[in-house]
Amino acid sequence: MGFVVTVKPSNRQFTVEEGETVLDAAIRHGLTFPYGCRNGVCGACRGKVVSGEINYPSGTPRALNEMANIVGQSIFCKAAPCSDLVIEVHEIVRGGELPIRKMPARVAKLERLADDVMRVYLKLPDTERMQFLAGQYIDILLPGGRRRSFSLANAPHEDALLELHIRYIDGGEFTGHVFTKMREKDILRIEGPFGNFFLREDSTRPIICVAGSTGFAPIKALIEHAWREKIKRPLYLYWGARAKEDLYLDALPQSWRSRDGFYYIPVLSEPKPGDGWQGRIGLVHQAVLDDFSNLQNYDVYVCGSPAMIEAARIGFMNLGLPEAQFYYDSFNFAIDSP
Repeated sequence: MGFVVTVKPSNRQFTVEEGETVLDAAIRHGLTFPYGCRNGVCGACRGKVVSGEINYPSGTPRALNEMANIVGQSIFCKAAPCSDLVIEVHEIVRGGELPIRKMPARVAKLERLADDVMRVYLKLPDTERMQFLAGQYIDILLPGGRRRSFSLANAPHEDALLELHIRYIDGGEFTGHVFTKMREKDILRIEGPFGNFFLREDSTRPIICVAGSTGFAPIKALIEHAWREKIKRPLYLYWGARAKEDLYLDALPQSWRSRDGFYYIPVLSEPKPGDGWQGRIGLVHQAVLDDFSNLQNYDVYVCGSPAMIEAARIGFMNLGLPEAQFYYDSFNFAIDSP
């Protein structure tokens, strides 16, 4: 049986199991504590133990010895409870509260999900972690100050690798490199996290997620995080693509259909004769408009092309969706000449 940790000032509680640190348990339970290296060096995960006792099984963290400004604080990435605890720590609730960092990343794995979609897994140095909220994105830093932005497809509790879904763009220098020249063990420079597209956990309204093509990436992260947080709100996923092959991870949301309160509606705009498609046909945002008569009491998360997002915004607001309940991430593609 583990120890119970109560967080001040939010009064949220979680349990730390044997062999876990306070930070690891907090992340496992979906709490967003600040952290950086997760190795006791940077001191970003510091906080105060109000009551109870902790120890450091792997030795006193270096940050406690080297950083004068954390005297009287505890380093939660290395702290293990010896009793129930009450702690004070700043919980992150907005994307802008997270530190934006530049760091190297090694290509750990390349996986072709479709003819024009590559899943890229990036591994940070062993002493580094990038803290992010589900739905945020990172920039790949290219020569000459150029950048390419890609949403993170993994939820924050799975941060050992960063998962990107990269679609090939005709004339795109970087996407062309990914599909023809990139190899495992290549080193990239990245910066992040960025963006205000993340789950608003304080809401009790049902959630409608609308993804176009690789807009599924941040939606996937958001949904997996919601379930990690044990959020019970009804959740609808509308995923739009051109043909059946463009639903490049269709088996994953299909498997989610066994969850109570989850509804998956794939929509194809131009199914091929050989697809044998028996599902919805048309534009993905129109499918939502066809299924709902009033969106006033929903939260809507949309990710895809600017045209899709604008059409969805206008259509959904005509059904009563308040603008404050419309969250979006617009994919804009950059074309370079090598």
